[in-house]
Amino acid sequence: MDIIQEIQQISSQIFSEVVSIRRHLHQNPELSFHEFNTSAYICSKLTEFGIPFKNGFVKTGILARIDCGSKNGKTIALRADMDALPIQEKNSAEYCSINQGVMHACGHDLHAACLLGTAKILKQLAPQLQGTILLIFQPAEEVNPGGAKLMMEEGLFAEQEPDMIIGLHVLPELETGKAGFKSGMYMASGDEIHFKVKGQGGHGALPHKLTDTVLATAHIITSLQQIVSRNAPPEIPTVLSFGRVIANGATNIIPNEVEVAGTFRTMNEPWRQKAKEQMKKLACSIAEGMGATCEFDINDGYPVLYNDEALTAKAKEAAIEILGSNNVIDMDIRMTCEDFAYYSLKHPVTFFRIGVKDPDSDKVKPLHTSEFDVDENAILTGMRAMSNIAVRLIRS
Repeated sequence: MDIIQEIQQISSQIFSEVVSIRRHLHQNPELSFHEFNTSAYICSKLTEFGIPFKNGFVKTGILARIDCGSKNGKTIALRADMDALPIQEKNSAEYCSINQGVMHACGHDLHAACLLGTAKILKQLAPQLQGTILLIFQPAEEVNPGGAKLMMEEGLFAEQEPDMIIGLHVLPELETGKAGFKSGMYMASGDEIHFKVKGQGGHGALPHKLTDTVLATAHIITSLQQIVSRNAPPEIPTVLSFGRVIANGATNIIPNEVEVAGTFRTMNEPWRQKAKEQMKKLACSIAEGMGATCEFDINDGYPVLYNDEALTAKAKEAAIEILGSNNVIDMDIRMTCEDFAYYSLKHPVTFFRIGVKDPDSDKVKPLHTSEFDVDENAILTGMRAMSNIAVRLIRS
């Protein structure tokens, strides 16, 4: 029996067990930086599997370790996030969230379950391999500054630096059994924009006697879009969106202050920094020209996620080996962001997707919604792809 057949056989044998793990995690979600019970549960499973670990990174993060038959080899890290979102679940499955207002609506329960299953597979295969496999169970992917950055700052790899890091994420639009890869630029940076336009408000019928903070804000929002349409290099994807505008006046009251919040996404770090400087300068100059002031702040979010070309090509080949060429696709860029990008600043990485859509259903259950759920057969896809990618890379 070759190693691919072994991965397939072991993954089939433990499938129901890993489904139970996923359901437990889904039923007991915890918000970012508060994954205490989740962390304890994962630690209990690692102990059960005979896999040593260190926990307590950023309070709840875990780093487990599998030493292969020969330690003379590469070190590969596999990562899963484990935090949930502040969403009230509206599904009716028996494993629905029992925590009011908290839900695994982004698939992190499946990510963690897949990594535990992968750990069990690789533990059995370890005598045939060489090198070291690190398993990262990471908190707080959903909240800036993100668990990846903080775990590394706390010395996640102080004892041993990985040669490469692999991560996966569910994709609701992709059918179960399939996986997708994208080399190079893959996911955008994500910065939070907050600004306040201030002035002397007053009666809406007497605009000549006051500062129209609402009008100034409208001009700023509209003009900032020109940073994207007229200043962004055409080859660099760029998105600027505002989703929160609070002008707490009335039909005939211009408020003293208007608050605005939005997001800026792009895929080039030098342009990212330049654009933020231009936005602040433009907003403040427009406010000043209209007799107002503007307090403009940008909270730096996750960086651009860049998938190493050579590593991604090898990972894709490994996925094809075990899933079949018809089940591995090339993906396009995404303007969403991921704190896995912090790993890519210091290590070669690849971050791939697995499908979770029921092939027999036309319905897509989007991420970050109260109806999100997965076809649990995707757990097989995740375990098999991650295991064979690890095996192929550690042998290369």
